[in-house]
Parts: sequence; structure tokens; C-alpha cells
Amino acid sequence: MATPVPAETTELPLFPLNTVLFPGGLLPLRIFEIRYLDMISRCLRHDSGFVVCLAPQEQHEGESSELAQVGTVARIIDWERLQDGLLGIMVQGEQRVHIQQTREQKDRLLLGQVHFLEEPPDVALPEEFISLAELLERILSTLGGHYAQIERHGQQASWVAARLTEILPIPPLEKQRILENNDPLARLFYLRDAMMHTYA
Repeated sequence: MATPVPAETTELPLFPLNTVLFPGGLLPLRIFEIRYLDMISRCLRHDSGFVVCLAPQEQHEGESSELAQVGTVARIIDWERLQDGLLGIMVQGEQRVHIQQTREQKDRLLLGQVHFLEEPPDVALPEEFISLAELLERILSTLGGHYAQIERHGQQASWVAARLTEILPIPPLEKQRILENNDPLARLFYLRDAMMHTYA
């Protein structure tokens, strides 16, 4: 499981979604609610981030009940006004955090007291998982779009596991379990077994 870094807690805005963001991952978002437009404005002004955390699908985005306790800090790396008038942003995952408690502002924006989580030392991709890295590269080349912007680290176990988890049609709760797992090799074993079970 994820390990907290011994440090003071920090309060950050929370953005509950039915998706999981990994460190290093890219996530496009369409922003239209006033509370989140204000949040994005503050983040851009202060060069700060917010936390993407999993909310169950049956739960409305923005509600605080039953949020996942581990999320990922998202940093805004690009933004644009979309043709439909909404704000489009691209965020990149930075570091995982443990959400200890939440509170709601008057505008219904959720804030969380968070501890940053220690990332385990990365390990080289074992030979037995090279096929997963090759599969990932083929998928990334086919998808294009914002995935074309990702810097490749195909020899790192954690990078391959994170990108595959983001892309493959895995239930969000399973993706969350992978996010919370500190062992890059355990993540790869899980993914390989899940793929063999699905496509056998």
C-alpha cells in the first residue's frame, strides 16, 4: 500500500471523477461548473495543483462521500476555450496523496487535508514483461492525440504499468487498487493476469 511521507498536511482542492490519474499521466478535462472554473483560475494564478480522486460512478461528481483516500495531484499544463464555449484543460499527474479529511466551501468546492505519498524506487522492466511494453507502444502510436505528447519510459516498470492501467478497459475501482499498490512489479503481474483472463 501507499506510504505517507512524514510531513505536515497540506490543503488542496479536490476534483472527484469516475477515473484514476497516475503520476506522469495526462488527462483532458472539460470545465463548466463555476466552482471548478474558479478553482482552475486560482491554480493558474498561483501555479498550484488540485487532486484528482476517484468517486464511485453512482455518485455525482463533486460529492465528498465515499471518495477514494488516495488521489493524484494534477498540474495544469495547457488550456483552451473550446468551440462549445467550455474551458478545456490538460493536466498531468504529479505525486500521489493520501486524503485525510475533507471540508466543503460555500461554493461546494471540496478541499482536502492531504499527505504526500512516497513513491517507491523504480525498477527496470523485467524481460518477461517486455511484451507489455511493446503492446503499450503500439497502443500509444495508434491512439495519438494527447498520448502522443507523453515522454516514453518504456524500460521503467512503473511507467509501463501506469500507462497500461490508464488505457486498458479496467474498472475504475481496480485502477484505484493499482494506484495504491507501491510495487511496480505487482502492478505488472496484476495487469498481465487480468489481460490473460479477459482475452483467454
